[in-house]
Amino acid sequence: MLKISMYNDNMQHLIKRSRLEKRISACIKESPVTVLLGARQTGKTTLARLMAGRAGKTEIFDLEEAASRRALENPETALSGLRGLIVIDEVQRQPALFEVLRPLCDRRGVAAKFLLLGSASLTLVKGVSESLAGRALFVKIPGFSLGEVGAKNMDRLWLRGGFPRAYLAPDMGAAARWLDGFVSTFLERDLPQMGIRVPAEALRRFWMMLAHYHGQLCNYSELGRSMDISPNTAQSYIDILSGSYMLRVLPPWHANLKKRQVKAPKIYFRDSGLLHLLLGVETMRQLRSLPGYGAAWEGFALEQVLALYGGEDSYFWSTQRGAELDLLLVRGGKKYGFEIKSSEAPSMTRSMHIAMEDLKLDSLLVIYPGTKVYKIHDKVTAIPLWMLSESEIGGYRGR
Repeated sequence: MLKISMYNDNMQHLIKRSRLEKRISACIKESPVTVLLGARQTGKTTLARLMAGRAGKTEIFDLEEAASRRALENPETALSGLRGLIVIDEVQRQPALFEVLRPLCDRRGVAAKFLLLGSASLTLVKGVSESLAGRALFVKIPGFSLGEVGAKNMDRLWLRGGFPRAYLAPDMGAAARWLDGFVSTFLERDLPQMGIRVPAEALRRFWMMLAHYHGQLCNYSELGRSMDISPNTAQSYIDILSGSYMLRVLPPWHANLKKRQVKAPKIYFRDSGLLHLLLGVETMRQLRSLPGYGAAWEGFALEQVLALYGGEDSYFWSTQRGAELDLLLVRGGKKYGFEIKSSEAPSMTRSMHIAMEDLKLDSLLVIYPGTKVYKIHDKVTAIPLWMLSESEIGGYRGR
């Protein structure tokens, strides 16, 4: 159980993240290197220090601190004699560490495990794939999920998002101020520290514009025209935001069908609180009156589904004639479909029939904001988001 202090020493909140804790513990036992990946401020450091507290002998290096950076200026010398659990936070700031870790992991009889924390998938995964192939296990760390905060707090989580400091803020005004500060810090400090040189104000405007494309197909030419930038620049901005876990770019599923299928990806804000900040939404009443209310619910529910089942092998599917499926997960050779509806009583649609038949789905779950589970077809079940569990498709795979 994690204890998270907020805004003053007397304000403490307990949020269970037991699934993530178990996952991280298992990876540490199985592999010489475990990598925690996720956006800044999602709780990676808190989880890592919890693991360190249980490990006994531990060394912690935070590469945001000058002392830690100096200590690792000669990483081979600094790390080679250490034992126990070695935690390196914000490891993407020093990519050369990966080359040093490879021979350290291969030594026999060394009782050392490495727990690496990173906020930039492109830089980090590139380094790991080149230097630690077969030596590292990955755990994605999102913000708080519905399973962690409880069903009664679903509206709060949806409105504020899953960043712990926004979710746990004393009121929505404080949450919005924290989120606004997070955006500024991310653009003006975090990206330059990653070696990414883009005009902060231009990327901020682009990010704000993307809030109105949430849940839509990603058309780089159209986005470029909207901002008076080239399609290549629009794509590079999206790559930056997705590589730092601000956006999810959901790829299309290409089935071997005669039908013409959509091949452009969809874009979603990973955190609903950031989406609502950029849309100027501060209350559930404002949220429910949004023209894009359905897309807002779709993105929130999609992230909760992926937090439960893992984000690998996840797609959407759509044909040029209008048949579509919001989310397709491929697990163990089986195909599981998810349709996300904002209505209170969803029913079977022609599009669902086509998806079931064309994709040969093993099951289809219709996720909605209601209270009852009911069958709407032989293989189609409507289920409230808050009632979704691991057992629905056989458990979580988060590597």
